[in-house]
Amino acid sequence: MKYGCQSMVNKIESILIKKPEQAFISQDHLDNNYKAYNYIGCPNYKKSVEEYDIFENIIKDNVENVYHLPENNLVGLDSIYAHDSLKVTKHGAIYFPMGKKLRQNERKATEEFLKSKGVPTLGYIEAPGKMEGGDVVWIDEKTVAIGCGYRTNYEGIEQFKALTKDFIEEYIIVETPYADGPDACLHLMSIISLVDKDLAVVYSKYMPVVFRNYLIERGIKLIEVDDKEYDYLGCNVLALAPRKVVIIDGVPNITKKLREEGCEVFTYPGKEVSYRGTGGPTCFTCPITRE
Repeated sequence: MKYGCQSMVNKIESILIKKPEQAFISQDHLDNNYKAYNYIGCPNYKKSVEEYDIFENIIKDNVENVYHLPENNLVGLDSIYAHDSLKVTKHGAIYFPMGKKLRQNERKATEEFLKSKGVPTLGYIEAPGKMEGGDVVWIDEKTVAIGCGYRTNYEGIEQFKALTKDFIEEYIIVETPYADGPDACLHLMSIISLVDKDLAVVYSKYMPVVFRNYLIERGIKLIEVDDKEYDYLGCNVLALAPRKVVIIDGVPNITKKLREEGCEVFTYPGKEVSYRGTGGPTCFTCPITRE
């Protein structure tokens, strides 16, 4: 398998996802586990499957190679968010122990699958280091921004630097806010989604001034999400290619702004499968190869 994904916006050629049938398993499984995973109410299993089918069809229509993680007893509900346990660089995959304790086995399951497809392992972030994929944002192929907060710590960042120093020129460390506290999911990708090299959807209220100014100085136009739509994952936008994006249905203001910037926008219903677990389209997907 071809691999390498040091971009947030180039056209996706290969992608890894996990269906709710293999992550949520059943309504009984959801009923028994959603509180431990800090979900916003228990997802309806049947509706989750239906919503995800619409999302998956968008992916299949726009990505040539779609791979599916299988069910695995090592992992739980959050394994549907395939993005977080790794990053795939042009030199191999880096696997993360993850800051959420219930998710710490996900990297083992993902590595087993990707190795079987021919994706080599570049390395691992090891304890006491913590890192999650949602905190790692490629600004360009040689520049990476990394959120530091409850899910990713400085030790994890230093290990990531050591693994990538031969091909990354600039690391931008972004302190993430307390927001809703340590049990909430707040990644750097919760407050910025690049949709083109010069365009990003952002929630400035949670964005450090220094980082926001850095983006503007790079010539990146910022599209602002309002409070209501941020709470419904309106800042979580997956770029399938430059200005071709996927976003949850139900955020009309940011959808309109994206279209005004010339973006082709696909939407899917996600109240059960996305909102309740606070994971949008970027969280669902681990791009393996971008052009």
